[in-house]
Amino acid sequence: MKIEDLKKKTDSELKDLLLQNKREKLNLRIQKVNGQLESPAQVRKARKLVARIKTLMHQKHQVAKV
Repeated sequence: MKIEDLKKKTDSELKDLLLQNKREKLNLRIQKVNGQLESPAQVRKARKLVARIKTLMHQKHQVAKV
């Protein structure tokens, strides 16, 4: 998901998306440990998406403070 798409989402949508992607990241890590992971790049993509969402939420929070 691109940052432009994330910027259009509300705070509650971002929180839901964050929770969903954290679960996905956990499932991918478990698959990796069990040797069932098809593409190791999926873990990296999930991690970066979680970071993007957190960054955007933090930025929105900082703007709201000012």
